[in-house]
This record gives sequence, C-alpha cells and structure tokens, in this order.
Amino acid sequence: MKRILLKLSGEALAGPKKTGFDEATVMEVAKQVKVLVEEGIQVGIVIGGGNFWRGRTSENMDRTKADQIGMLATVMNCIYVSEIFRAAGMKTSVLTPFECGSFTKLFSKDRANKYFERGMVVFMAGGTGHPYFSTDTATVLRAIEIEAETIFLAKAVDGVYDSDPKTNPDAKKYDEVSIQEVIDKKLAVVDMTASILCMENKMPMLVFGLNEENSIVNTAHGKFTGTKVLV
Repeated sequence: MKRILLKLSGEALAGPKKTGFDEATVMEVAKQVKVLVEEGIQVGIVIGGGNFWRGRTSENMDRTKADQIGMLATVMNCIYVSEIFRAAGMKTSVLTPFECGSFTKLFSKDRANKYFERGMVVFMAGGTGHPYFSTDTATVLRAIEIEAETIFLAKAVDGVYDSDPKTNPDAKKYDEVSIQEVIDKKLAVVDMTASILCMENKMPMLVFGLNEENSIVNTAHGKFTGTKVLV
C-alpha cells in the first residue's frame, strides 16, 4: 500500500478511562504508525470526537452548535495525537476545513499531497466543516480526496457484526461483507452517508479493533483478523 487513511475512534483513544486521552494507548498507536511511515506508507488520519463530546445526545441546544463543539473536539484530539507522534519521532501536520488561527492550516488536497511527499503524517481534523455530517463521512470524503487506497477503521470493536456484540452475546462477526450489504442491513460500520460515499466511489474499508496488539501494523502487513468491507 502506498497511501492509507486511518480513522481512529475517539472512544478507543480514551482507553479504559472512556473519556479524555489515555497516553499509553496513543503512544502505542504512534509506535505502530511509525513502522508504516518508515516502510514508505503515507498515512492520513481522521479522529472522532466521542471521547469528549457526542452532540446528538444533547437535546438542550441547537444541532448546528452541538456539531460545532464536536468539530472542535476532533481538532483537540488531532493536536494531542499529533504531538505524541512527534515525540515518537515523526513529522506531522494538522489540517482543518476552517481557520483555527495558528493552531492548524487549511485543508486542501494540494497541501496534503505536499506534506505526504515530505514524509509527514497528515491529520485531517474538524470533520467536513459543516453540521449534520459525522466524522465517518469526513473520513470517507478525505480518503477519496487524497486518493487513499483503503480506509483503516480502528474501532473499539474488532470488526463488523450482524448485531451489536455489546448487547447480543450471540452476535456473529463477518470476515468479509459488501458495502451494499452494510447499507441494506444497516450494519452501522459507518453512517449511511459515509456508506453511500464508499459505494459510489469504490472505497474499501478494513475494520479492526484498535486495542488489539499491533493491530494497525498487522492490518498493513496482511495479518488481518477484522472485517473487510468490499466495494
């Protein structure tokens, strides 16, 4: 693989604490991504904001404002994880679809490509920059824009199941599933908008558990135990 888009779940980055950051978890991610960068793989990263904010659970404010708070949560996550990556010896940049002063630079495909060519890990924060779109949709959109070969979907769950494994102990895991089946059965890999974007633009996904040992490197090396979402 030449270029991948890695989506990290905010909840997974929180580790056992369930909120905020678990530095040991983030450092483990950094060590794995460094292996890929040293092998010449270009890595773009989108991070969810669920370790700080889940706007759709709040009924006491306007949806647009709640989503804006969520966008800022993803910016905080990307700045934090970017700094841990730097401490691990990588070069990074954080791009957003809106101005954040000197904290970040504005996203464009040309700018992302320039940073990839310099061997940098490119963090794409702030979602799409618009309310009513999730970080799932931002992940697929950015993957398509930067022409990633596939999306690495690193979640708190280790793959795609036919029902929620947290509530159904008999839930069955898929080794492979088509994006059409994901849409038809509403399997909630990513939200519906993101699923349709994947289908229309033929963007495959590899879904796996972030907290499994060496899961990012194993996925890149073909030692994969999660679910392939085929297009």
